Amino acid sequence: MQYLKLGEIDIEVEQKDIKNIHLSVYPPNGRVRIAAPKRMELDTIRVFAISKLKWIRNQQEILQQQEREPKREFLNRESHYFFGKRYLLKVHEVDAAPKVELDHKHIHLYVRPNTPADKRAKVMDEWYRTELKKIVPRLINKWEKRIGVKANDHGIKKMRTKWGSCNTQAGRIWLNLELAKKPKSCLEYIIVHELVHLLERSHNQRFVRLMDEFMPKWQFHREELNRLPYSHVDWEY
Repeated sequence: MQYLKLGEIDIEVEQKDIKNIHLSVYPPNGRVRIAAPKRMELDTIRVFAISKLKWIRNQQEILQQQEREPKREFLNRESHYFFGKRYLLKVHEVDAAPKVELDHKHIHLYVRPNTPADKRAKVMDEWYRTELKKIVPRLINKWEKRIGVKANDHGIKKMRTKWGSCNTQAGRIWLNLELAKKPKSCLEYIIVHELVHLLERSHNQRFVRLMDEFMPKWQFHREELNRLPYSHVDWEY
């Protein structure tokens, strides 16, 4: 790992076996990282970083202003979200297998007595995963037809810094488990974003044109994600 310093901004630089340069600003504090091809000179990377300074500062400012979600303890009357709607948690301690049920106001979490918070979190995560799996295949199929691509595989997992990712060589897309808490329109935007990467790997002007073509309001959905309380989010150029 190498480092660049541009004024008050420290930038981590990792050179690896990739074709394109990638610039990311990570939550919660705006850490900046560049992944660049091995063959690229450090001076060239510095010039690229300088050209993106305004963008970097803008993303760091947004992160500083973004609302933070309080740490969840999985207790009664705690607020939790499901596809953008706020629910109150009701914890039921029962001597039976754990499960989660939903009504119009509450998420009911059934756990054995004295189950610690981390175990309660895992039960909730598995429920979120199950609910995503119910709708993600249909949404992927819908947008594959519109975009004219085919994903060979897809999966759902926790990701520290990304809403989604696409392995273009394998034709595989990944979606962040946290999307189960966000509005369905945001989930759909991330699916479109990752599928478009099967046509264009980079976040270049062609990528933007394709997003504009297939989902004209995609920037609105991206901004909506950015406005929502922060838990896990990726800022990547």
